[in-house]
Amino acid sequence: MSLLRSIATVGGYTSASRVLGFFRDILIARLMGTGLEADAFFVSQRLPNLFRSLFAEGAFNAAFVPLYGGSLESRGPEPAHRFSEDVLSVMMTVLLAFTAIAQAGMPWLIYLLAGGFASDPVKFALAVLLSQITFPYLLFVSLTALQGGILNTLHRYGHAAAAPILLNIVMIAALVFVAPFTSRHGEVLASAMTVAGVGQLMWMAFACHRAGIDLHLRWPRLTPEVRRLLRLMVPGVIGSGVMQINLVIGTQIASWQSSAVSYLYYADRIYQLPLAVIATAAGVVLLPELTRRLRSGQADLAMAAANRGIEFVLLLTIPAAVALMVIPGPIVSVLFERGAMAATDSQAIARVLGIYGLGLPAFAMVKALTPSYYAREDTTTPFRFAIVSMLANTVLSVVLFLVIGFAGIALATVLASWLNITLLYRRLQRRKELTIDARLRGRLPRIVLCSVIMGGTLWLAAGALSDALGGTLVVKIGALALLVAGGIAMFGGLALMLGVIQRVDVSRAFRRG
Repeated sequence: MSLLRSIATVGGYTSASRVLGFFRDILIARLMGTGLEADAFFVSQRLPNLFRSLFAEGAFNAAFVPLYGGSLESRGPEPAHRFSEDVLSVMMTVLLAFTAIAQAGMPWLIYLLAGGFASDPVKFALAVLLSQITFPYLLFVSLTALQGGILNTLHRYGHAAAAPILLNIVMIAALVFVAPFTSRHGEVLASAMTVAGVGQLMWMAFACHRAGIDLHLRWPRLTPEVRRLLRLMVPGVIGSGVMQINLVIGTQIASWQSSAVSYLYYADRIYQLPLAVIATAAGVVLLPELTRRLRSGQADLAMAAANRGIEFVLLLTIPAAVALMVIPGPIVSVLFERGAMAATDSQAIARVLGIYGLGLPAFAMVKALTPSYYAREDTTTPFRFAIVSMLANTVLSVVLFLVIGFAGIALATVLASWLNITLLYRRLQRRKELTIDARLRGRLPRIVLCSVIMGGTLWLAAGALSDALGGTLVVKIGALALLVAGGIAMFGGLALMLGVIQRVDVSRAFRRG
């Protein structure tokens, strides 16, 4: 399967998941808005999602895929399978102990995550309860990440990419069929999240079985290969999860302002759509691809793959970033402004979303650049740069929060992300592990030009459609759909006209190699 087709496969499933996630968040906004219960539930999600990003999908995947892929290439399927089973046994043991400790110490974790909730005992107690319900999701999704890493190494990307769809389906079902009949909305959603984790684990076990991979629990042993995995994971915990850690820092600061946690959450959910579809797909595919090329001594092909990954990410994130900066108001209003979500809440979320748009290319480029480090088993360098970025984010978040409130947290995250990207790129360039090729140098200015023209057109069109965007729900949805479709069509047409993309590139991405 070609690189572009693999990215398109992962991106397609991720798109479906994010669309369902949008529908889920629309239902949550209608049901809970930005009040006390919403703040508590969003914090309860943050804990398992943080540890999932740091330990499971982030650092674990970055360390496991090169080791498993290297073992598969050099020693064959049997040693690689034994290694994966040893990892499963150690991971299960550690996660069970970690989950038990977290359940007992949950009040302290909430103090660390959202200390501002302590001023409201009801909100604090609810956040503790909901976090205790959602935290077991970490166990299930971590084991799912192990199975997904195996399948990705075997170039079977579909099942792992489709697993998040199940989470959204379960939560939507809970919102539609259970939540309307009880006042305990947060508990219903938290329980649905953990139930979905069990479903995802079963789904991936079935996918592995179909691929001829059946994992069995062994007695946990710290074999040399497992120790090597852990050594690679330690710096990768921060290096691959810097964005999530920055969000946690933002959550802690935002907890001191009423509804700010909810504002940041809803804005985060919107910009995560293009980020997940584009950057996550590229990162998932690039790591095993670069690992295989480097293990085979094909450094030139690895460099070409890295350039195509960066090109793909920038081709889609730059126009998406421009759109988020130009029309954040209509996007938020159409998606969330109904039920418990007031117009003032919508305006606050739109303000944050426009700021996040400035950072979208930087957020995405992390996923395009770090595989070049991880494929070489270098998790230390991204770790060091992530520390610098985190420190910058913390200082900027506090200062800007005091100056402009919750919007300052978003701006700090954007600035810190651009700093991280600059450091990552310059180090790869100095080590001659990444050289921007002529194709990317020629296409990047044209991508920016197409995006600027599209952005100006969107701004004018939004003004012309202002009455429709303020009308009934059906009319608003139609107007926003027209804006989005028009923007995509204009960018695509300009990109084809100026040679940014070729018809053959598009066709190759959607057919089997």
